[in-house]
Amino acid sequence: MTTKYLWVFFAFLSALTAALVAIFAKLGLRDVDPTLATTLRSIIMAVFLCVVAWSLGKFQGFSVSDLSGKEWSLLVLASIAGALSWLFYFMALKSGTATAVVAIDRLSIVFVVVLAALFLMETLTWRTVAGALFMVLGALMISIKGDEWARLWADLLRLVK
Repeated sequence: MTTKYLWVFFAFLSALTAALVAIFAKLGLRDVDPTLATTLRSIIMAVFLCVVAWSLGKFQGFSVSDLSGKEWSLLVLASIAGALSWLFYFMALKSGTATAVVAIDRLSIVFVVVLAALFLMETLTWRTVAGALFMVLGALMISIKGDEWARLWADLLRLVK
């Protein structure tokens, strides 16, 4: 595999490990408060990532002052957004089915498509928009069961009229 497409390999590994998060979290949340579980998960992740970064030599020559104020601000905002995402994810997993929660959670892709077009000036093509719409439809099909699906469409049709 050439390094040009190494990102695809890592993206698939990310998807696989994210799936494991859903399964392990759902099993582990039976008798644990979601906020506490998210906090403990964050501590475990921070320790694990520090060990990985240290063993790979990523801290060698690093100083806190190496990052600009803008970089620190964006890291703080990304950290808060990530923490809120995990918190809401664990709250949803506590009472929802893993399949439905993950289907809706992955709609973050649709939000990224829109926000990347607005803030990163990434191009929106008809294929990107169609793919995002199919993702929304797929998430609804996965997460909404049986007669709820019919009621949703009836309500949407009433809104359109």
